[in-house]
Amino acid sequence: MGMKLAAIMAAMLLTVGIAFSWYYKDTQKRIGDLRENAAKLEVSVRANEAALEQAQANAARSAELSQKLQADLQKAEQYSDELRKTLGKHNLTMLALKKPGLIEQRMNDATQKLFDDITADTTVSP
Repeated sequence: MGMKLAAIMAAMLLTVGIAFSWYYKDTQKRIGDLRENAAKLEVSVRANEAALEQAQANAARSAELSQKLQADLQKAEQYSDELRKTLGKHNLTMLALKKPGLIEQRMNDATQKLFDDITADTTVSP
């Protein structure tokens, strides 16, 4: 009976050893997979942080440009009001009929200045 008990104990130890070996290898594989996933998540987090920083920088730049455009719009509206007042004070049609040479030269000069200003504002310098 002693031999039989020893054989049963040996078989049980062998079975437990095999089961432990399988459990250990499976656990090590899972740990490796989890480390790999954690590394991928870290890369993803860093990429998302960089994208968020870029989006915040873009939003700040957009706000700055919006403020500049708003200021430019106010200046343009102010100039438009001044021009409307000036033109309202003068009857250019009557003046052009009475003194065509004077008005024509001033209108041509003003038109040329306006075209030059538009060209300067819309030309992209290299």
